[in-house]
Amino acid sequence: MNKKFIRVLGLGVGLFLAGSLSVNAQKVSFNGERLSLKQAFEKIESVSKYKIAYNTSQLDVNKQVVLNQKNQDVLQILSDLLKGTNCVYQVNDNYIVITLKDDEKVKKIKGTIKDSAGEPIIGANVILKGDATVGSITDIDGNYTLDVPVSAILQISYIGYLTQDVPVNGKQQINIRLVEDTQQLDEVVVVGYGTQKKGELTSSISSIKSETFIQGSVQDAAQLLQGKVAGLGIVMPNGDPTSSSQIVLRGIGSLKGDRVPLVIVDGVPGDMSTVAPEDIESIDVIKDGSAAAIYGTRGNNGVIFLTTKKMKGEIPVTIDIQAYVTTQQIKKRLDMMDADKYRQLVKQGKPGAIDYGYDTDWLDQILRTPISYVTNASLRGGNRNSNYIANINYKSGQGIIKRSDNRVLTTRLEINHSMWDNLLKFNLNIMGKEQKYTALGDGKSFNGEIYRNALINIPTERPKDDNGNWIEHPTMNGYMNPVAALYESNGENKSTQLRTFGTVTLTPMDEFFVKALVSRTSYNQTRGYAETKKHISTVRNGKNGFASRGTTASIDNLLEITAQYKNNFGAHNLTGLAGYSYQDNTYENYWMQNWDFPSDQYSYNNMGAGAALKRGEVEEKSEKNKSKLIGVFARINYSFNDRYLASVSIRHEGATQFGANYKWGNFPAVSVGWNIHNEEFMSSLRFISSLKARLGFGVTGSIPEDPYMSLSRLTSDKNLYTGSGWLPSLKPSSNANPNLRWEKKEEWNLGVDFGVLDNRISGSIDLYKRTTKDMLWNYQVATPPYLYQEILANAGTMQNKGLEIHLSAIPVQTKEFSWTTSFNYSTNKNKLVALSNEEFQLKSGYIEDGWTGEPIQQYTHRIFEGGEVGNFYGFKTIDIDSEGRWIIEDKNGNPKPISEQQAEDKKIIGNGLPKHLLSWDNSFTFKNFDLGITMRGAFDYDILNYPRMFYECPVNLTRGNLLATAYEPKYGKTVLNDQQELQYVSYFIERGNFWKIDNITIGYTLKLKNDYLKRIRIYATGNNLFTFTGYSGLDPEVNTQGLNPGCDELGRYPSTRSFTLGAMFTF
Repeated sequence: MNKKFIRVLGLGVGLFLAGSLSVNAQKVSFNGERLSLKQAFEKIESVSKYKIAYNTSQLDVNKQVVLNQKNQDVLQILSDLLKGTNCVYQVNDNYIVITLKDDEKVKKIKGTIKDSAGEPIIGANVILKGDATVGSITDIDGNYTLDVPVSAILQISYIGYLTQDVPVNGKQQINIRLVEDTQQLDEVVVVGYGTQKKGELTSSISSIKSETFIQGSVQDAAQLLQGKVAGLGIVMPNGDPTSSSQIVLRGIGSLKGDRVPLVIVDGVPGDMSTVAPEDIESIDVIKDGSAAAIYGTRGNNGVIFLTTKKMKGEIPVTIDIQAYVTTQQIKKRLDMMDADKYRQLVKQGKPGAIDYGYDTDWLDQILRTPISYVTNASLRGGNRNSNYIANINYKSGQGIIKRSDNRVLTTRLEINHSMWDNLLKFNLNIMGKEQKYTALGDGKSFNGEIYRNALINIPTERPKDDNGNWIEHPTMNGYMNPVAALYESNGENKSTQLRTFGTVTLTPMDEFFVKALVSRTSYNQTRGYAETKKHISTVRNGKNGFASRGTTASIDNLLEITAQYKNNFGAHNLTGLAGYSYQDNTYENYWMQNWDFPSDQYSYNNMGAGAALKRGEVEEKSEKNKSKLIGVFARINYSFNDRYLASVSIRHEGATQFGANYKWGNFPAVSVGWNIHNEEFMSSLRFISSLKARLGFGVTGSIPEDPYMSLSRLTSDKNLYTGSGWLPSLKPSSNANPNLRWEKKEEWNLGVDFGVLDNRISGSIDLYKRTTKDMLWNYQVATPPYLYQEILANAGTMQNKGLEIHLSAIPVQTKEFSWTTSFNYSTNKNKLVALSNEEFQLKSGYIEDGWTGEPIQQYTHRIFEGGEVGNFYGFKTIDIDSEGRWIIEDKNGNPKPISEQQAEDKKIIGNGLPKHLLSWDNSFTFKNFDLGITMRGAFDYDILNYPRMFYECPVNLTRGNLLATAYEPKYGKTVLNDQQELQYVSYFIERGNFWKIDNITIGYTLKLKNDYLKRIRIYATGNNLFTFTGYSGLDPEVNTQGLNPGCDELGRYPSTRSFTLGAMFTF
């Protein structure tokens, strides 16, 4: 039996023997020993007749005392020892029983903690003031129970509410209503290597909580932010169930470098699909360089922090389950000719029109009504020292095109433990992801040729002949049976990702801590794809069965050590951060093709069986590369009297990708803020709740995508014959560039944050200017002195300027009804300042990008020095002649037949990047009902409508079906001539302006008084519902990435409208 049990047993025996026996005094002596109270009791017992009983939960027996009494009564010694404690003693015969004083006796109390609206607060902390080891947290109904002394004071706290101290005064039931703390509600946002209150920020940072995320089925975490952050453009350009969002933050700032923001998931670099959207608690977006500079070469395009759902204090075991089912319909069908209209062309004798005698809707042949579902379950619980949360998410997604399926399993386990009164804290995270999707193309989920051919297949033809064989027309260029391609190909891509990371935090004092983070992320993918002997690849190209196989593997290791000191010195508040970061990556990839297989049964699982490999006709590729990134960084935040704010940071970083002369770089930042509303002269303007001005400057960089571009590399060349036989030879494949360095972006940001009427109306306005210097591009160089005719070098300059406005308001707020609304606007102006410097010149003065494909075969975009990214460059049509041929504008602005076109007649005919982004969010609640409506739009940009450029020209009838508008008059005059060649002209460039009712969600929440099921929420959501636009294509949201934005390409997976029905349960 342990000693604590013996003491308690002694207490019981002593009480049993209590009576009116007399006590004889006994005197003892000690020699001045210093020892614990427990040891003192044992000493007294050893030299006296008494046995001392006590309860260690009521008395601190580790307290140090001194026994130096000489010939003193035992009971007097005990009285001296118990001074300053809450205990007294009773003597019963030879037993001394130590108990609490009457006013310290423990009672069980209970109660409920609610907010000002009367709703129970889950997870509120209820502790004994002065002793945080005695406490409890509220359950799902806001209830708590606690054993405390009758004279105790309870301290109740919860994030966002004022802490309350409540005397017990002998009560057994204590119910509390917490009041919101408007200062604490100044939300905490995630910044580089830490968090800050929004009121202390001096940079442009937007924080979006899960309560305001886009609802319904989303492809990745980026879609949760659509229309939520000013300056952040998020586009889902197609309906492929495996596709991911395109993200542009404050314009395009690089020609070859990475153009997407750095994504940090719980402190570790990742991407927008690393965790399930349903498992995310908040997303913070760092937009300007003064905050992103602490990430150095990774922060060039801003930083997005994903924070998964966390445990807050103690909580009983709680289970949350969310499940929803989604169906889709095609957003819009292109108006292709049906069989009846097509037969009219046959009757007219149009070249290429053939009546096969059937009536087939080819699009219907490949489309379906998809059903997708998502199930998310989380388990969480814990006490004051240890807690955990486990989440599992399974998504079975179907695309609107048959056989385009995607299945994703995502798991996460997080465990936290603290010890020694939070001196040492441990955090462990394990994230897993497994994905399987059907591959309808070589190495990819979707083959755009299937959809393109479903549009252009002749509607009077049929998929199969009377014998059940696929009907193909192999002599027609770029034409195939889309149904045959869909079912005579098969593939699967499988990938697994495992992220394990953890932190250890040592906090020797409240003002200082040291944290170490270690992470390892492994990714493995296998790809397989095969085409049978009935596929068009055999019918037309004689492949006789085709297969492809590939594997990719990568490992990322990360070590970061940070130390932070934070303290207040009167009106001065100081926070200092210093850290070290080490990151390495190993990437491997292998890919091969083969064909001419003896049987279709092999599929892609016996690659060596194809005869093409033996003949040396196949393609193979394997690669492996490694890179390292090492940095040290520091930041100081200072504020005086909550009025004047400043932040200074520096990162010194080195990367293996850079040239020998520029391995290391410095990335400084400074920002200041002024809380104007805290000044005395503002005290009379009570309607102003907050007003802050911000100014920041920061330098960030970017790293070349290829890790070895600074080195001279070799590749294999032709074999050479020598006297001893044939020998392989090598040749240069790149020039060494010891001066290859990071692209350097310098950014200024001027902002104002404001709130009026107790922040019922609030917002922010930001002006920014980004200048990217030393931009990377491939330049032509002389050979000699160079070994290779091209070199990657730093010579260009790009500039982006913009304005961002965010407004939010609570127009109505009553006990039963509320309306919250928010508005975001942003505009950006891009300019390519320079493409050359003294050492490297682009003699043409421009860059060309984008490609029309055959038979037009022209670049679609051209970027000039002094111009902007995204310009369409081609012939400007102004009319059509009497014979149905284009009339274009020549270089001098004069009309001219297109048959006399010259390259110098080309000009800027549009731009594919939106100049203005606008969104409007509304949220309504009435009793237990809620309604959310999200709308957004993009304005002042153009789209090259590829389907019209190809399928609105009668000459293309020899290649398949056409749009119903192909034979409508152009410019209100005449129809295009049957022999007018396909041309890339401005007639097919349309304005892309649109306004979408993007998301509507209606829900009902029911809170139950049940021991098991605590809460139910049911909801219905529609996504991508209504689009108001003058654009005639499928969807005006098209590609925004790269140097050729704004192209609505032919093989684009069709956009969809989705409807979701879901439920959430809390147990």
